[in-house]
Amino acid sequence: MKFKSLFLSVFLVFAFAKAVSGQIKTPPTHIKITPELAAQVDAVFADTDKADHPGAALGIFKDGEIIYAKGYGYANLEYDIPISSTSVFRIASTSKQFTAACIVLLAQQGKLSLDATLDTFLPAFPSYAKTITVRHLLNHTSGIRDYLTLASLSGLGDEDFYTDQDVMKWLINQEELNFKPGDEHLYSNSGYWLLGQIVQKVTGTSMADYAQKEIFKPLGMNNTHFHNDYTAIVKNRASGYSPTQDGGFQISMTTLNMIGDGGIFTTIEDVKKWDDAYYNSTVLTQNFWKTMTTTTILNDGTTNEYASGLEVGLYDGHKIISHGGAFVGFRAQKFQFPDKHFTVVVLANRGDANPDDLASKVTDLFLDPIETSTHAEDAAVSNSAFAKANSIKIPTADLKKLEGSYWGADSKISRNLTLVNDTLVYDRGNGRITKMEPISKNTFRWIGPNIPIKLTIDNPNKPSSFILDIPGQGVSNFQKYEPVTQLTPEQIQRYEGDYYSKELDVTYTFKNENNQLTLYVNGESFSSVEPIMKDVFSVFGFITFDFAKDQQSFRTSAGRVQNLHFVKK
Repeated sequence: MKFKSLFLSVFLVFAFAKAVSGQIKTPPTHIKITPELAAQVDAVFADTDKADHPGAALGIFKDGEIIYAKGYGYANLEYDIPISSTSVFRIASTSKQFTAACIVLLAQQGKLSLDATLDTFLPAFPSYAKTITVRHLLNHTSGIRDYLTLASLSGLGDEDFYTDQDVMKWLINQEELNFKPGDEHLYSNSGYWLLGQIVQKVTGTSMADYAQKEIFKPLGMNNTHFHNDYTAIVKNRASGYSPTQDGGFQISMTTLNMIGDGGIFTTIEDVKKWDDAYYNSTVLTQNFWKTMTTTTILNDGTTNEYASGLEVGLYDGHKIISHGGAFVGFRAQKFQFPDKHFTVVVLANRGDANPDDLASKVTDLFLDPIETSTHAEDAAVSNSAFAKANSIKIPTADLKKLEGSYWGADSKISRNLTLVNDTLVYDRGNGRITKMEPISKNTFRWIGPNIPIKLTIDNPNKPSSFILDIPGQGVSNFQKYEPVTQLTPEQIQRYEGDYYSKELDVTYTFKNENNQLTLYVNGESFSSVEPIMKDVFSVFGFITFDFAKDQQSFRTSAGRVQNLHFVKK
């Protein structure tokens, strides 16, 4: 089905005027980019730097200078145009900091309050809008369901077209929130799309125009804009691509015009000007940046690393301000180390790129870990140390004890721990697995560079649960259970029928096909449905259906959308 893709997928300087890949700009004298160091940086992008492949642009900034910038691969495969520091990339969710900047500027201009509630600007929302503040939207604690997930659940995919009016209708029709505002942090593209609508309400003009006047033009970011018209021509634009099964690539773009949660087009050189603005208060004040980088305090007093369109934490003991992005065939990441006046930026035009990994590897070539830190983020220090801790060897027989199915009551997802070639694997379903390495008898780390994702087993000899701790996203608890593997035809029949969601205006149909429960969305075949436990089913290990005991209704959850209600017709 056309919308399966969302769930299955869910630089050392070019010449600055029409540069050729590989041309290096002379760095400032306080940092010497030796041929050996240049070769090490290039080696990070070895798999990307191919003439018949899309790739990435890298920018490394130090003390207000671009010390290294380079393009790897091609911006356009049809015309063999190489990537350069002036190639224009869509940066997806890395755009959120610019949306936040518009809101913070309006607050400083006295045109809105960060504590104003959503109903102040959009009175058509349900009554829960009176409990959601602008600040909740900025730090992803509003509880508003994610519109991209809602679109997919309603049968739409990346290639489909819908409008701002459609998004507004979906959100206004949502009768419930994922949680009480301020109780939790759950990333929501809806919140940032709504911030863009608020900018338009307050200024009387589009956020694209406001940002151009108040941010991009004053900073000289002449090749940066909010792309709210997909038909607009963009000079030096890099096309987006996704890999194909035969090893090639296909175009991966979008016709959507939404901005706020994404939509920024920019270049390495323009990101450098934005980076400079952090240290130079001519356009954006120190108070502006203080607001932008103030992290979130939840209702229970705990702190989350998300600020306003930015994440603030520690990387190997160094303070880091960052944000990544991923949409269609584009990926982006920006690592800024303010105490070192050092930044690494990776902009990619291929959907299989991992800019976090690339940025981490480049960063590690320049910054040494700090063993002790004076920063207050003790948890982040602990996470940094955990990411670098040595792994240990655990006998295969002991690892075998950890295998089983585990249910996340809060996240509404089932996960399996399995043993593959003497390695513990975290199985997310649909062929998506992640290898884990042991740090202690009951503590495992998600294998990857500088990824402090921790999985802790309650009892390694007789496990009944585990805790998954993802920095910036929170802690999830999973309880071991005995899964249901197959249903009889009589059991399947209980769940067959049409179920309607008023909130999405969509009908889900469950049918028995070859003794397998199968899901149709608005009459179009979607996927077989796997039983998890009594009255609970899953698709792709991501979408879950939790039926009422009488099978006359169910609640569906899919990551950033929780407990969407369907009733049998």
